[in-house]
Amino acid sequence: MALKAGVRVFRLNGLRPAVRLLSTHTRPEVQNAQNSKVAEFPGARAPYISELKFVSETSYDPIPIYRVLDHNGEVIDSKEEPAIEKDTLVNMYKTMVQLSQMDKILYESQRQGRISFYMTNYGEEGIHVGSAAALSPSDLVFAQYREVGVLLYRGMTVTEIVNQCYGNCEDPGKGRQMPVHYGSKQHNFVTLSSPLATQMPQAVGAAYALKRVPNNDRCVICYFGDGAASEGDAHAAFNFAATLDCPIILMCRNNGYAISTPTREQYRGDGVASRGPALGILTARVDGTDPLAVYNAIRAARDHALRHNRPALIEAMSYRVGHHSTSDDSTAYRSLEEIQKWNNDENPIQKFKMYLERKGYWDAGSDEALQKEARDLVVKTMQQAEKKQLPPWKEMFEDVYHDMPPRIQKQVKELEDHLAVYGEHYALDTFKPE
Repeated sequence: MALKAGVRVFRLNGLRPAVRLLSTHTRPEVQNAQNSKVAEFPGARAPYISELKFVSETSYDPIPIYRVLDHNGEVIDSKEEPAIEKDTLVNMYKTMVQLSQMDKILYESQRQGRISFYMTNYGEEGIHVGSAAALSPSDLVFAQYREVGVLLYRGMTVTEIVNQCYGNCEDPGKGRQMPVHYGSKQHNFVTLSSPLATQMPQAVGAAYALKRVPNNDRCVICYFGDGAASEGDAHAAFNFAATLDCPIILMCRNNGYAISTPTREQYRGDGVASRGPALGILTARVDGTDPLAVYNAIRAARDHALRHNRPALIEAMSYRVGHHSTSDDSTAYRSLEEIQKWNNDENPIQKFKMYLERKGYWDAGSDEALQKEARDLVVKTMQQAEKKQLPPWKEMFEDVYHDMPPRIQKQVKELEDHLAVYGEHYALDTFKPE
């Protein structure tokens, strides 16, 4: 990659293998060739020139995409293959398969009217497990809505996930969230919210709080999509993270589409990653269909965040194979040929399976058994979930205030009085008693 003056590439010491990250620190020795004088304005330190030059997106080569595996699951450079134990690698693959089977069944569950909404993760499984494996379980996760694989890898059960989608009495959110809006204090996973990018400045604030903890060994990772990166909250989060020196990994899933809007209509310039160096954030771009590349990048970014209390931006390039959600028909804005091409050529699950097979860690028989086991688990769990009662209706008024204010007490009383008269018209037997 050709880099202009003031941008240089370095490797993080102590990490093997490591991903190259972009530094935005200018060299003190940079001087103008004509007058050897560097201007030191309060807002910028740069050399003078006597010829007017505008800088555009074509002034720089694109930030390269780092990868470890090719599309056949072969390691490109052995020096970049991370030293991950066999059990961890197999667990990563099992998580990806379980996620895929869960997506297939719960998507159909919504189509059958059993749940109200669902979002699949096809094509992005490698981002989930690659990043989750590189993090510490104590690291705090702020996610968007397509990172359930991180929760699966951290130990959240299929039962807990399905209960949330069905909103039954065993749903930790007590049925008050839309399906796929997960959260788990036990797994350090902040509950999701629907509006795009709201989690980003919140994540930076959490990282700033961790920075103030003596001997802090936790960082924050904030996942967001290419569409969220177009929101004002994203730009504010980038700048706050950089200027406040926060230990946070800003993890962009660039899957090509924000619902129906392709990236070519969302931004100009070199994607989302190019914003990092402009704001003083260590940046790398990786192949999001390659779990090992994601693993290396997150591992290096985490080390940087904790060692220097500085943010890092990772743009993981991928492709959203499925519809945006069950409310979307992606064939209205892209061709079936495009979808099939990406699913066949750069399928992260298939790619990782071939990698494990080459290492002798996996075979066809094991894969067949895993696929069946994963599918049966989701089907069984789903059948159990839909038979469970709904949360007590009074819980919709709780958990906001420590002491319920008079206006909420009034609403509870009004509903109680209403049900006392018209209760026969409601399926109250489906609600669990208090």
